[in-house]
Amino acid sequence: MTERWNRDQVLALAPDASSQKAAQGVSSPGKWSGAGATADALWGECRGSGSKPYLACVDLSEPAYRCSCPSRKFPCKHALGLLLLWSAGGVPDAAEPADWAAEWLDRRRDRAARTAVRASAPAGGDDAGGGEAVTGGGAAGGEAGAGRAGGAAVAAGPGPADARRAAQRERRVAAGLAELERWLADQVRQGLATSRRHDQWDDLAKRLVDAQAPAVAGAVSRLGAVLTGDDWPARLLGEYALLHLLAVAHRRLTPAAGPADPAIGSADATVGSVDPAVGPAGTAVGSADAGGGLDAALLRTVRERVGFPVAKEEVLAGEPVRDRWDVLGRRDTEHDRITARRVWLRGRSTGRAALVLSFAPAGQALDASLVTGTTLDADLAFYPGSCPLRALVAARHDHAPGVSAGPPPGSTVDGALDEVARALAADPWTDSWPVVLDAVVPAGSGLRALTGPDGALALHPACGTPWRLIAASGGHPLTVAAEWTPEGLRPLTAWDEEGRVIVL
Repeated sequence: MTERWNRDQVLALAPDASSQKAAQGVSSPGKWSGAGATADALWGECRGSGSKPYLACVDLSEPAYRCSCPSRKFPCKHALGLLLLWSAGGVPDAAEPADWAAEWLDRRRDRAARTAVRASAPAGGDDAGGGEAVTGGGAAGGEAGAGRAGGAAVAAGPGPADARRAAQRERRVAAGLAELERWLADQVRQGLATSRRHDQWDDLAKRLVDAQAPAVAGAVSRLGAVLTGDDWPARLLGEYALLHLLAVAHRRLTPAAGPADPAIGSADATVGSVDPAVGPAGTAVGSADAGGGLDAALLRTVRERVGFPVAKEEVLAGEPVRDRWDVLGRRDTEHDRITARRVWLRGRSTGRAALVLSFAPAGQALDASLVTGTTLDADLAFYPGSCPLRALVAARHDHAPGVSAGPPPGSTVDGALDEVARALAADPWTDSWPVVLDAVVPAGSGLRALTGPDGALALHPACGTPWRLIAASGGHPLTVAAEWTPEGLRPLTAWDEEGRVIVL
């Protein structure tokens, strides 16, 4: 039986603030007829402006949503309104879904079964354990959160044309990062006094895009945000240092990529042996040593930070990690009209942190299948690297992941700092990490810190005064899940002494 979510958890599923407001307007019992609930589904008919009511249904087992309204948002206000009504105890239990809801649910079950069969039968593979194969993709058509086919079989190796394109990209990236090194040296030599111009990084970012190093270009384009605050020179110099470290690491770890400067020539470039999925010849993942005496995992991290993609099939082909994963919270950010959703998880047995990312054009639906404050029994497939964090939900093993197992296991402030320090030691470019603090209260100047028995951690300046967290605490200790960043903590979710979930 799926545990009933509270109002905070439901509103956290809304794609934007306007959807939250609209959902509350259609959450009264008088708006609904024919509503019902089983262990894993909700359905109902919502009276709208037209002659026919809108048919809304929610599959609680993933969750997924369907509505006959023309909205392009997922979940739409009607699905959210139905969930709000259910969270308030206003949806009666039923033995079976309505016919129209049962038809949609049956189609989803059939599709999930076919996907599971494909995922569990790769050449030479083992059974996946009967779970539902998913990849955490976004919505499509009138349904959101549906599982996607994601077989673990790895595609055939690249042909000669692929190798030539990969070699060309290696040369372009090397040249672009060599230019970045020279530019950074000039900035330090000339001083930071002229760095207050917000447009000075635009040309460099465009050249890095042309050099096919998109992640580095994105980091350069965001340098303007560092200029706020009195300590901007130190912060900017720190960002310059991280960019320089990345460029140097790429140069030293990939000697077979060929010379960075075209003027040097290319006689000694072994460009014909580049594997686009791994890197230059001699740096295959899994080797004990990779370029410059550093391990292959660090090489994978460096290449990902530069902007080389990792195929989803390659990730799913890796060894999965099964655990009961607490969904700690999520945060949406928008950059260049692309919205990114970061959903943080932590395993109850392994203690591992995980980040599930999804992207969509601004205004389009994002993945809403992971409900804050719930716990799911699932396999996660982690992207390779020196400090694996990003992951895909490879398979789910229960059909009621909406159940909450109570507050996740927390740590002290010192324990959280030790965990972050280990992550930074393995991946110096880490800019966020999930922590769960046990028995902390808002305190400090303006109540802008979380204080425990062994210390305190400041909140991110953008958080302001955390009134909702202060009200939830009332001076009593809470379990708080937060996103650590170099500028401070971003609180995500809190659990009070009774285990109630409070989305912040």
